[in-house]
Amino acid sequence: MIEYLQPGRYVDSDHPAVVAFSKRNSSGKTDRERAVSLYYATRDGIRYNPFLDFSKEQSFLASHCIAAGEGFCIGKAALLAACARAGGIPARVGFADVKNHLTTPALRERMGTDLFVYHGYAELLIDGRWVKATPAFNVELCRRFKVRPLEFDGREDSIFHPFDEDDRRHMEYMRDRGSHADVPVEEIMRVFREVYPALYGLGSAAAAERFG
Repeated sequence: MIEYLQPGRYVDSDHPAVVAFSKRNSSGKTDRERAVSLYYATRDGIRYNPFLDFSKEQSFLASHCIAAGEGFCIGKAALLAACARAGGIPARVGFADVKNHLTTPALRERMGTDLFVYHGYAELLIDGRWVKATPAFNVELCRRFKVRPLEFDGREDSIFHPFDEDDRRHMEYMRDRGSHADVPVEEIMRVFREVYPALYGLGSAAAAERFG
């Protein structure tokens, strides 16, 4: 259990910016209440952006999300896990492959597919059980694309909805990639190179476009 409370290379819960973010956004008397407040701070305080340079390790780093004010699903999951650990709540990161039936044409063109491999979420140990929390899409982005924002109460898993507000198919979970104490960046980069050769090959140019 201690590994889920200690700082990791990417879940860098001892970074001053993470510690400050955690303290500033943690409210409530119980672990559940504090976890919920941290979830919403991460979900809405850090803008979702999938157009990042995935050849750079900083794209997966919790503290970098704070510095940049944005991140994609893995970075934001790492940040939520890091903030939880900074507040004494055991946390880890989990991964799954998901098919986004509503992905934008621009993103589909960049990726060459609607399959998102190694989609990241956080898992927090609350009241004796691991609970999934997915802080990826900030509420403004959800409203723009008519996707229901993911809520989190600290009791039930918060995972992607299968349908959007207009009952169109949205997210479909295809494969479980397991849970980890820290982000397995080397393995993720290897898989990204295989699945997204065009996007990965863009390097720093991938970050030139804004999303949402």
